[in-house]
Amino acid sequence: MPELPEVEALAQDLRGRLVGRAISRVDLAAFSALKTFDPPLQALHGTLVDDVTRHGKFLDVDASGVHLVVHLARAGWIRWRDAVPATPARPGGKNPLAARVVIDDPDLDAQPGLDITEAGTKKGLAIYVVRDPQEVEGIARLGPDPLSDDFTPEVLRAILDREGRKQIKGVMRMQSIIAGIGNAYSDEILHAARMSPFKPANSLEDDDLATLHDAIRTTLGDAVARSSGLAASELKGEKKSNLAVHGRTGQACPVCGDVVREVSFADSSLQYCATCQTGGKPLADRRMSRLLK
Repeated sequence: MPELPEVEALAQDLRGRLVGRAISRVDLAAFSALKTFDPPLQALHGTLVDDVTRHGKFLDVDASGVHLVVHLARAGWIRWRDAVPATPARPGGKNPLAARVVIDDPDLDAQPGLDITEAGTKKGLAIYVVRDPQEVEGIARLGPDPLSDDFTPEVLRAILDREGRKQIKGVMRMQSIIAGIGNAYSDEILHAARMSPFKPANSLEDDDLATLHDAIRTTLGDAVARSSGLAASELKGEKKSNLAVHGRTGQACPVCGDVVREVSFADSSLQYCATCQTGGKPLADRRMSRLLK
């Protein structure tokens, strides 16, 4: 799932490609992906792109005051094409295409554009056309951005105290609490902070709080820095190659050499290093325990 660093890099990449250029048309190939009806999708036709920004995990293309907002969900992605097909995209079939944005460029023989795609059968990608990004419910209820100057240790302390005994891993993933952090980077942040994912949110001493705040800022900031300047096609590989524990079950922890362990849930899992994060004690994996009985 694309998280804050990848969406930020996508915004940077698309900003360089789109700002100052006109949107010729937007083809909708998956009707279920469009979540709004006013203004209509056609309101984007003929507009000039003013900016491309990010709100948490939401991508926002501002075109003459009309905003094309995209949430890529678990399996969505954006692919730039130097030349899109002349025939408009059509719905149906097994094509992963959800929508296509066609750019009007009279200086080129072919029209460039971008494809918004979603792999798999479980569809969660969402497209909104709005006059103000705050009209998107998911954006309106976002928590603070962890890379903003306003995200101080005091703000983090207030968040964790408010969430009480909830496990810190779950707290960090809630977009209404902290914007932009998902399953992968919460694993990475907690590994960097040498902290158990099951630690109660309000149990952090001042030193632990400072360590966690630094881990959040450093882990996300470094990922953004590595991704900056990369094309969309390179971002997934860059993310995967720099993960310390997430998605590395059974491999060696790059810090201590212990094996990376996993806790499985109904539709997801977390990865951690017992030596670095839990004092050498493996966490209970209830789903695996049931399978072994």
